[in-house]
Amino acid sequence: MFFSPATLTFLRGLQRHNDRAWFEAHRAEYETAVQQPMRELIEEMDVRLARLAPEIIGDPKRSMFRIYRDIRFSADKSPYKTHASCWFYHRDGTRAVGREAGGGGGAGFYFQIAPQDSFSGGGMWMPPREALLKLREAIAEDSKQFARIATDPRSVRRFGAAGPVDQRRPGAEGGRGSLRPEPPFTGGRAFRPRSAQSRDSSRAASSRNASRTLGLPKSRSSTRRSSSV
Repeated sequence: MFFSPATLTFLRGLQRHNDRAWFEAHRAEYETAVQQPMRELIEEMDVRLARLAPEIIGDPKRSMFRIYRDIRFSADKSPYKTHASCWFYHRDGTRAVGREAGGGGGAGFYFQIAPQDSFSGGGMWMPPREALLKLREAIAEDSKQFARIATDPRSVRRFGAAGPVDQRRPGAEGGRGSLRPEPPFTGGRAFRPRSAQSRDSSRAASSRNASRTLGLPKSRSSTRRSSSV
């Protein structure tokens, strides 16, 4: 059934009571309303991706992000994330993203569900410097074609105007130097369009809405590709 109103009810409760005692008292709700629906979504998307983009993998054991926050270097010591998310990753890379990926990361698709902050996205999140430079060079080599894609009215309507999160220009460390074309296309460190699913906290993420937004059939396929792991 994927997600239900109970999913957002649990996550709103976790926002108000982000501590171990509350979470352990409601662990069963987390497992049934958040964890299991996310696994089912990953399985279904893996089946769909096998036909649409076979190089991208969804694995229930590896695609879902842990609910626990890494608080080692954070001033915020809240132990839990207040959203649930997953990552569909390239089969030739690793499931890790950002700095954790090292040289093995790649582009993929991301999905997140949270009260007032549910969205799907695709691309690369904070790639390592070597991969970042290759990506910028590829964009610069055919900047007109990339600009046509990024400014296509259909893309803009769906994802908004293209542009990086970090507006520093590419080049040497610290953002100095430049690379043609200028920002917005090569000036950031994160390249991913994202599409908001719902920002209305009163609207539950129903199974039907989640399936329609992500391009899923109304009923789950029971067969996953054997090469997913």
